[in-house]
Amino acid sequence: MQYCVHMPRKRKYNIIDLFAGAGGLSEGFVQAGFNPIAHVEMDKDACDTLRTRACYHYLVANGHTEVYYAYLKGEISRETLYKSVPSHIIDSVINVEISDDTIKSTFIQIRKLAGHKHIDFIIGGPPCQAYSLLGRHHKTMEDDPRTRLYLQYGKFLQEFMPYGFVFENVPGLLSAKKGEHFRNLREYFDSLGYHVQYKMLDASDYGVLQVRKRLIIVGWQKQHDMGYPDIPTKLTSAVVNDILCDLPELRAGDVQSIASYRTPTNSYLSESGIRNTEEPFVTQNITRPLNENDAAIYAFAIKMWNNNRIRLKYSDLPIELKTHRNEESFLDRFKVVDGMGCSHTLVAHLAKDGHYFIHPTLEYCRSISVREAARLQSFPDNFFFEGSRSAKFKQIGNAVPPLMAKNIAESMLRLISTSKTQIPKN
Repeated sequence: MQYCVHMPRKRKYNIIDLFAGAGGLSEGFVQAGFNPIAHVEMDKDACDTLRTRACYHYLVANGHTEVYYAYLKGEISRETLYKSVPSHIIDSVINVEISDDTIKSTFIQIRKLAGHKHIDFIIGGPPCQAYSLLGRHHKTMEDDPRTRLYLQYGKFLQEFMPYGFVFENVPGLLSAKKGEHFRNLREYFDSLGYHVQYKMLDASDYGVLQVRKRLIIVGWQKQHDMGYPDIPTKLTSAVVNDILCDLPELRAGDVQSIASYRTPTNSYLSESGIRNTEEPFVTQNITRPLNENDAAIYAFAIKMWNNNRIRLKYSDLPIELKTHRNEESFLDRFKVVDGMGCSHTLVAHLAKDGHYFIHPTLEYCRSISVREAARLQSFPDNFFFEGSRSAKFKQIGNAVPPLMAKNIAESMLRLISTSKTQIPKN
């Protein structure tokens, strides 16, 4: 497997990240060489995660990574970490819900952060639950304001007039309300002066050990239209067990805030950038506790999958392990992560329970840990998630895999460098 190598460039393009979450999308763009001016996010824990990561990137660039790792080791407080960088680094994360009431003040904050710099690109994807199959069970799509957040996204395009944008969402956006929402979105962005193209991408095609299909929309100002970037696939022979094997042993309910790796690294972990070589330890290897009955179900599911490649259906459980009578819906609520292939799609529901993400090792008999989930999403081991255990799982489940985002970002840079259409220099 080969990964793109970041090459020196004369110019760094400036971005703002909307509906940023924990910053998986912008992490990939930063790794590719883009310069983040601001992140806008409504969730407080995710904003703290973004601030901590912004500190990391600043400290790396200025040769002071020891400060960041002192924080990971618990030697300094988060307040001390934040005070170790210029105030604009912390201020670049704007904790606000994007709405008609807040958008003007958010514009002012971003312009202050940007100074004389032009915003070259906007990236991000509004919350996508409204377009997912699960989201449709809770309220009708017409009543859900999340289906109209692309209008707020468009207001940022109008305000900052970036040369282009990347808009990420779930596949359900294409089919929602028989395609009406997506048609409205394209027509709206077209009216703002942007030509929109889109493709359905799967993270597993770009080195991520997870099947995760996402709609990636790319828009360009019509006078700078460069088309959809060619994003070469990065297929790998690695499997999920390759990203689990070096982590410390962990039982249900264990909390390893910091621990040494169990084995040396391997080619996948090194080439993907997941396991860095800066420090010989890993953080946030934390898992949830498990009651006796669920542990028995997990063991049953693991044996069925590992021995026979059969997914457990709730109706197949022995009567003594069943806790309710519903045997008609959600029969696959207990699901083992495929250690010999790619994981199924991580979702934010991981914050509620781990039944759908059971570790493939029978001896562990537990759901995946925070760090294991982060690795399945291709987050580097030095990426630190703030908040409670549930908050961490939620942030990870909602994120865009950074490795996939990096491939998108690098393909856009190649497109810019080879296109006859030129983007003005700042």
